[in-house]
Amino acid sequence: MPASVLQDRREHLCPRNRNRNNRRGASVVELAVCLPLLVFLFVIAVDFARVYFVSITLANSARAGALYASDPATMDESPFANVTEAALADATNLTPAPTITQTNGTDGTGRAFVEVRAAYTFSTISQFPGVPNNLQVTRRVRMARNAITPSTN
Repeated sequence: MPASVLQDRREHLCPRNRNRNNRRGASVVELAVCLPLLVFLFVIAVDFARVYFVSITLANSARAGALYASDPATMDESPFANVTEAALADATNLTPAPTITQTNGTDGTGRAFVEVRAAYTFSTISQFPGVPNNLQVTRRVRMARNAITPSTN
Protein backbone atom coordinates (compact mmCIF):
# COMPACT_ATOMS: atom_id res chain seq x y z
CA MET A 1 0.00 0.00 0.00
CA PRO A 2 1.20 3.49 -0.75
CA ALA A 3 2.16 5.74 2.17
CA SER A 4 -0.64 8.23 1.53
CA VAL A 5 -3.26 5.50 1.85
CA LEU A 6 -1.75 4.38 5.16
CA GLN A 7 -1.77 7.98 6.39
CA ASP A 8 -5.44 8.43 5.42
CA ARG A 9 -6.35 5.16 7.09
CA ARG A 10 -4.46 6.15 10.29
CA GLU A 11 -6.28 9.52 10.44
CA HIS A 12 -9.59 7.79 9.83
CA LEU A 13 -9.02 5.29 12.66
CA CYS A 14 -7.64 7.86 15.13
CA PRO A 15 -9.28 11.28 14.53
CA ARG A 16 -7.81 12.86 17.68
CA ASN A 17 -4.37 13.07 16.07
CA ARG A 18 -5.90 15.31 13.45
CA ASN A 19 -7.23 17.76 16.10
CA ARG A 20 -4.02 17.83 18.13
CA ASN A 21 -2.26 20.10 15.66
CA ASN A 22 -5.22 22.51 15.67
CA ARG A 23 -5.24 22.70 19.52
CA ARG A 24 -1.61 23.81 19.76
CA GLY A 25 -2.51 27.23 18.44
CA ALA A 26 -5.44 27.52 20.85
CA SER A 27 -3.18 26.79 23.81
CA VAL A 28 -0.80 29.56 22.82
CA VAL A 29 -3.69 32.01 22.53
CA GLU A 30 -5.05 30.98 25.93
CA LEU A 31 -1.62 31.47 27.48
CA ALA A 32 -1.28 34.88 25.83
CA VAL A 33 -4.63 35.94 27.27
CA CYS A 34 -4.00 34.57 30.79
CA LEU A 35 -0.32 35.45 31.23
CA PRO A 36 -0.76 39.19 31.96
CA LEU A 37 -3.34 38.38 34.64
CA LEU A 38 -1.08 35.75 36.20
CA VAL A 39 1.90 38.14 36.22
CA PHE A 40 -0.28 40.86 37.79
CA LEU A 41 -1.47 38.48 40.52
CA PHE A 42 2.11 37.34 41.20
CA VAL A 43 3.38 40.91 41.57
CA ILE A 44 0.47 41.81 43.85
CA ALA A 45 1.18 38.73 46.00
CA VAL A 46 4.88 39.66 46.26
CA ASP A 47 4.00 43.24 47.23
CA PHE A 48 1.52 41.98 49.84
CA ALA A 49 4.20 39.73 51.34
CA ARG A 50 6.66 42.63 51.41
CA VAL A 51 4.14 44.92 53.15
CA TYR A 52 3.44 42.18 55.70
CA PHE A 53 7.18 41.80 56.35
CA VAL A 54 7.58 45.57 56.84
CA SER A 55 4.57 45.62 59.16
CA ILE A 56 6.00 42.88 61.38
CA THR A 57 9.43 44.55 61.40
CA LEU A 58 7.89 47.89 62.45
CA ALA A 59 5.84 46.25 65.20
CA ASN A 60 8.96 44.57 66.59
CA SER A 61 10.88 47.82 66.32
CA ALA A 62 8.22 49.83 68.17
CA ARG A 63 7.97 47.13 70.83
CA ALA A 64 11.74 47.18 71.42
CA GLY A 65 11.70 50.98 71.75
CA ALA A 66 8.75 50.93 74.15
CA LEU A 67 10.36 48.21 76.24
CA TYR A 68 13.55 50.27 76.46
CA ALA A 69 11.66 53.42 77.46
CA SER A 70 9.29 51.77 79.95
CA ASP A 71 11.87 50.22 82.27
CA PRO A 72 14.53 52.39 83.94
CA ALA A 73 16.62 49.31 84.75
CA THR A 74 16.73 48.41 81.07
CA MET A 75 17.99 51.89 80.21
CA ASP A 76 20.92 51.48 82.59
CA GLU A 77 21.90 48.03 81.34
CA SER A 78 21.21 48.50 77.63
CA PRO A 79 23.93 49.18 75.06
CA PHE A 80 21.66 51.78 73.41
CA ALA A 81 21.82 55.48 74.19
CA ASN A 82 18.16 56.30 73.54
CA VAL A 83 14.77 54.95 72.42
CA THR A 84 15.46 55.55 68.74
CA GLU A 85 18.63 53.46 68.77
CA ALA A 86 16.87 50.65 70.65
CA ALA A 87 13.99 50.65 68.17
CA LEU A 88 16.17 50.86 65.07
CA ALA A 89 18.20 47.86 66.25
CA ASP A 90 15.24 45.69 65.22
CA ALA A 91 14.82 47.42 61.85
CA THR A 92 18.28 47.01 60.35
CA ASN A 93 16.86 45.29 57.26
CA LEU A 94 14.75 48.32 56.19
CA THR A 95 16.32 50.95 53.95
CA PRO A 96 15.89 53.84 54.54
CA ALA A 97 15.48 53.52 58.29
CA PRO A 98 11.97 54.02 59.69
CA THR A 99 11.00 57.12 61.64
CA ILE A 100 10.75 56.51 65.39
CA THR A 101 8.83 58.88 67.68
CA GLN A 102 8.24 58.65 71.42
CA THR A 103 5.29 60.04 73.39
CA ASN A 104 4.99 60.10 77.17
CA GLY A 105 1.68 60.51 78.95
CA THR A 106 -0.74 59.42 81.62
CA ASP A 107 -3.75 57.20 81.02
CA GLY A 108 -7.22 57.58 82.56
CA THR A 109 -6.25 55.78 85.76
CA GLY A 110 -3.24 58.02 86.38
CA ARG A 111 -0.57 55.53 85.31
CA ALA A 112 2.35 56.86 83.32
CA PHE A 113 2.92 55.29 79.92
CA VAL A 114 5.27 55.57 76.98
CA GLU A 115 4.14 55.17 73.39
CA VAL A 116 6.60 54.48 70.59
CA ARG A 117 5.55 54.92 66.97
CA ALA A 118 7.48 53.45 64.03
CA ALA A 119 6.60 54.73 60.54
CA TYR A 120 7.94 53.69 57.14
CA THR A 121 7.05 54.65 53.56
CA PHE A 122 6.72 51.46 51.51
CA SER A 123 7.22 51.55 47.73
CA THR A 124 5.65 48.90 45.50
CA ILE A 125 7.63 46.93 42.92
CA SER A 126 5.73 48.12 39.88
CA GLN A 127 3.48 50.95 38.79
CA PHE A 128 0.17 49.21 38.03
CA PRO A 129 -2.93 51.39 37.71
CA GLY A 130 -5.19 51.03 40.72
CA VAL A 131 -2.34 49.90 42.97
CA PRO A 132 -0.84 52.64 45.20
CA ASN A 133 2.85 53.33 44.52
CA ASN A 134 3.65 54.45 48.07
CA LEU A 135 2.05 53.23 51.27
CA GLN A 136 2.62 54.67 54.74
CA VAL A 137 2.96 51.78 57.22
CA THR A 138 2.75 52.75 60.91
CA ARG A 139 2.85 50.68 64.09
CA ARG A 140 2.41 51.99 67.65
CA VAL A 141 3.13 50.26 70.94
CA ARG A 142 2.05 51.65 74.32
CA MET A 143 3.55 50.34 77.56
CA ALA A 144 3.10 51.37 81.16
CA ARG A 145 6.18 52.85 82.77
CA ASN A 146 7.67 50.75 85.50
CA ALA A 147 8.22 52.46 88.81
CA ILE A 148 11.78 53.19 89.79
CA THR A 149 12.47 50.87 92.71
CA PRO A 150 15.13 51.89 95.19
CA SER A 151 18.13 49.69 95.62
CA THR A 152 18.29 47.71 98.87
CA ASN A 153 22.10 47.88 99.01
